[in-house]
Amino acid sequence: MNCTKCKTKAVIGLPRHNAAFCKGCFNSFVHEQVARAIKSEWMFGKDERILVAVSGGKDSLALWDILLKMGYRADALYVNLGIGTYSEQSYAKVMKFADAVAISHGAKLHLHTVEQEAGAGIKELAMLIHRPTCSTCGTIKRYQFNRVAIEQQYDVMATGHNLDDEAARLLGNVLHWQEEYLDKQSPSLPASVEGFAKKVKPLFRLSERELAAYAVLNRIDYIVEECPMAKGSKMLQYKEVLNRLETESPGTKQTFYLGFLDKQSKKQPAATTMTEKDRAVLHPCASCSQPTTADICSYCKMMARAKAHAAS
Repeated sequence: MNCTKCKTKAVIGLPRHNAAFCKGCFNSFVHEQVARAIKSEWMFGKDERILVAVSGGKDSLALWDILLKMGYRADALYVNLGIGTYSEQSYAKVMKFADAVAISHGAKLHLHTVEQEAGAGIKELAMLIHRPTCSTCGTIKRYQFNRVAIEQQYDVMATGHNLDDEAARLLGNVLHWQEEYLDKQSPSLPASVEGFAKKVKPLFRLSERELAAYAVLNRIDYIVEECPMAKGSKMLQYKEVLNRLETESPGTKQTFYLGFLDKQSKKQPAATTMTEKDRAVLHPCASCSQPTTADICSYCKMMARAKAHAAS
């Protein structure tokens, strides 16, 4: 198998593109896909400051690497969830990568440790307040990512969600006809009100397999294991179904998700609708001042409950 571009020996085949690439051409392909994503969704420019949410996994570390190599001003935030050995390993992977890019690009890593603020790791915290672990985790990460982006004056927050993630999420939203979520399932969500950072997903044109190959070829050391708290997740089931379809018909995920985005773009711009709606219902949290629909945001309520249970 030879490279589609330069005709040297290929290291990876991409059935959905009917192509194969050597390492150099594959890296160019990945960067081109990210550049197309950034341009098509008006995500950010070279003069803007970007905060990348990193977990120690292949997608987020690859995203940080790609943005820096493309010349963007990208720092990162790691939230240590306190999930035993898993968090210890993911933290080690993030620190190793952060040390390297600090030297080569002057990039900075921000850290937040859940246990220091909540007094317990994510699993113990979820049990303490009687909430599902993934729900508790999502609330904490969304809050901390937005908080750091706003406090440190970043223009945009970027996450490593890939094509598989977005196609699986879309499948779940369609199966349950969650129209509110469908309206907001965009790779770029604007800073709708003061206190909310713009959020983007520059990897939505790349598959999980392609990003794993990018990480391996570029010697990015990442944690391979799935989060132990994600066992039994509906998202993993949706991914498995889509993987079977992709095997039988390469390009299924791309057609499904990019086709949805194309349909959405022909409707009234989601950004305008969302901004008007959010401005009507959001106001500062009485405790932390971040935007919320209630008097107290869900994060502050959760922390208050955790402290009350711990004290009793």
